[in-house]
Amino acid sequence: MAEITLSQATQQALDEAMAADPTVLVFGEDVADPEGGGIMGSTAGLSTKYGSRVRSTPISEQAIAGAAVGAAIAGMRPVAEIMLMNFITVAMDMIVNHAAKTRFMSGGKTAVPLTIRTMSGAGIGAGGQHSDMYEAWLAHVPGLKVVVPSNAADQKALLKSCIFDDDPCIFVETTYIQFMKGEVPADYEAPLGKAKVSREGTDVSIIGYGRPILDALAVAEKLAAEGISVEVVDLRTVMPWDQETVFKSVAKTKRAVTLHEAVVQFGVGAEISSRIHEELFDTLKAPVQRVGSMNTIVPYSAPLEQNFMWSQDKIEAAIRRTLERK
Repeated sequence: MAEITLSQATQQALDEAMAADPTVLVFGEDVADPEGGGIMGSTAGLSTKYGSRVRSTPISEQAIAGAAVGAAIAGMRPVAEIMLMNFITVAMDMIVNHAAKTRFMSGGKTAVPLTIRTMSGAGIGAGGQHSDMYEAWLAHVPGLKVVVPSNAADQKALLKSCIFDDDPCIFVETTYIQFMKGEVPADYEAPLGKAKVSREGTDVSIIGYGRPILDALAVAEKLAAEGISVEVVDLRTVMPWDQETVFKSVAKTKRAVTLHEAVVQFGVGAEISSRIHEELFDTLKAPVQRVGSMNTIVPYSAPLEQNFMWSQDKIEAAIRRTLERK
């Protein structure tokens, strides 16, 4: 099976979705071929193949989101690209007050089948205004679905699931891993709201999503040499998250660590930790540990940025803290 990058997985998902459904549209800054097919090449070739269904827009995130909401309400399935997640803040009125609420405020009569693709993540020296992960903000908004894949197969399958979902989805692509390769089976599917157990274990569960899952798997492999068995649960969908799979895993291991790229404070890990304590308190052998990035602006300086971020050492330390209690 040939390996492709995550960026190529995005391109394939968009291509297949547009071929299958003429209501699927793609627009955003520089997405058409004359402008380069996106900064990662994720939309390369699509405007040549599908014509006006793929359009480059002015640099106006609010206009992009507003046009996408309108197109979705009118019966299309737009895939809008907000190039960097930090600038999704400019479009929050359209996303929060219109995309997320229209189905509810219309009594369920008006669907908003809108997908917003965006990209972010630290580790490339992009500085504080180009590196934040804001999935917790968006997951806090009722009516939105939030997806963060960690590999090429899931990136392709989850994006197609978002495009053909009737509710607005925020699809977060992590910058650092967009050129990482992985196998993508032809018939692979990934439904929204369903986690994947990426590695089975019996001593402690790590629950995370996105790029940090790769570090969790590396730490699990390292600790296996010591006889420590780590289960890694990749949420894939942050909202709605798969409580059944998470609770089943933690009920088995009786210890848990939450893991994400965003800052620890008020993060998705806090919500998951709280729910684990609510549902499994009598089962747990140790308090749930949280791993994420520091509560500060993402530094531009490479050494400071690395210190800001989560790390394999921090994941390992959190696992060992859970194991200290017998």
